[in-house]
Amino acid sequence: MEMSLIASSPAAGRDFSRLGSHNNNNNPMIILSSSTKSQMGFRQIIRRRSFPLRITAQSLSDSQFQPVAQTEDNTKSKPKDGVKLYVGLPMNSVSDCHTINHSRAISAGLRALKLLGIEGVELPIWWGVAEKESMGKYNWSGYLTLVDMIQKAGLKLHVSLCFHGSKHENIPLPKWVSEIGESEPDIFFADRSGKRYKECLSFGVDDLPVFNGKTAINIYQGFIESFKNSFSSFMGSTITGITIGMGPDGELRYPSHQDQNESKIGLGAGEFQCYDKNMMNDLKKHAENHGNPNWGLSGPHDAPNYNQQPITNTFFKEDGSWETPYGDFFLSWYSTQLTSHADKILSMAASSFRDTPVTLSGKLPLIHSWYRTRSHPAEVAAGFYNNVNRYEEIIKLFCKNSCRMILPGMDLLDEQQPNELCSSPEMLLQEIKDGCRRNGVEICGQNLEIVGTCEGFEQIKKNLEGENGIEVFVYQRMGAEFFSPENFRLFTVFVRRIKDLELGLDDLAENERENVVYVHGKNPRLQAA
Repeated sequence: MEMSLIASSPAAGRDFSRLGSHNNNNNPMIILSSSTKSQMGFRQIIRRRSFPLRITAQSLSDSQFQPVAQTEDNTKSKPKDGVKLYVGLPMNSVSDCHTINHSRAISAGLRALKLLGIEGVELPIWWGVAEKESMGKYNWSGYLTLVDMIQKAGLKLHVSLCFHGSKHENIPLPKWVSEIGESEPDIFFADRSGKRYKECLSFGVDDLPVFNGKTAINIYQGFIESFKNSFSSFMGSTITGITIGMGPDGELRYPSHQDQNESKIGLGAGEFQCYDKNMMNDLKKHAENHGNPNWGLSGPHDAPNYNQQPITNTFFKEDGSWETPYGDFFLSWYSTQLTSHADKILSMAASSFRDTPVTLSGKLPLIHSWYRTRSHPAEVAAGFYNNVNRYEEIIKLFCKNSCRMILPGMDLLDEQQPNELCSSPEMLLQEIKDGCRRNGVEICGQNLEIVGTCEGFEQIKKNLEGENGIEVFVYQRMGAEFFSPENFRLFTVFVRRIKDLELGLDDLAENERENVVYVHGKNPRLQAA
């Protein structure tokens, strides 16, 4: 999908008839075009008054069209002190062939964000793209080109180093990792039935030299050091933040919902993911050291499956096994593996980036299903043990490593959740924010869904107001839904309210839509992330 910017101007005699529509409005417009919902498309107008433009006439054919709106000077409104707004770039911005997917569309999108007064963008950098073929052989060319494009657009950049794969985006782990996994399947997480989760490495190999004599932490560090050296000229100027991937989808958690039925997401708590050989060996040693070797033979026999309601006749029911000495033993061990992984990877990353002027971040999940129950089964299956301070220890690790915590779900409201799930995203988010405030950990907020509603944007605004310690908010993510007419209109209003940019962006009245000029690109396949 190609994205184009067109500006209308009050210049006398300007003829748009060859575009198939006339526009006599005297307000400049940026027009973003698209075709269908599945494409990365843009059908939104951004208006502003008293914005002098110089219009360059040129061919508007699909093959030759380029952005033509230019300001008479380089002066732009700068954000006031407060929350800095970022927008995530498409997940597949760089292909595994190291080219930028739909570079003209992304370039025009960057211009549109700059005009809105957005601080910068977030870019996922995939392990499976940059170190695809063999261990220690890195190719950063596509990402370097894109970072240079972002710099020239005058935007800041947060980079997410993704040590996981994505089935949805068809981005696997590096080829050489998958080849090792064929002969050593226990490098991956496994559930009780033996099903492997192959989108990230198990915490059980953090310290095991199973990668040609290197541990998982060793190979993560090699990737980080190569990135740091290759992008050194951008550090602190364009690249101001780096997020370290810590598990599935980059979040610090177990892949506890790996086999959950799509139609029942949220219904079950998920399953424990400790059945690979390396994790089980550690459990066995832990049980022997505690004088109960039988406790190390397996995980809980009465734990629910992925889609089973967790509070009826299972491990997590009232007065269930989770409250017994065995339950406390197992859940303490299970959550400690998660905390230990966080400590290792954050300490390693903090050491690597200590001499660079960037802010380090890590992402926690917002697992809010069953939050209103005593056992908190969904959180527990993901690795967050239901004790009084189940997030406190992890928050203290972020503090120790001067790491900012990314919290998603700032668009979610309790009233929108099904009653039968005993869910509360608002209470869970507040619990984690309170812990961060107590320990002096800065928070970076994200939405969990493309909002598209006034209520969702209002909830984000509510979470960003007051003494919440939130300095950065990253709106996820650029794509078809983001640039849909309704969502993008609401997003521009949201930006104006949060940043108080005084750009004079007006809501697009329904009766003005007939004045829109659409320019359809040749390539419609830039997907929403």
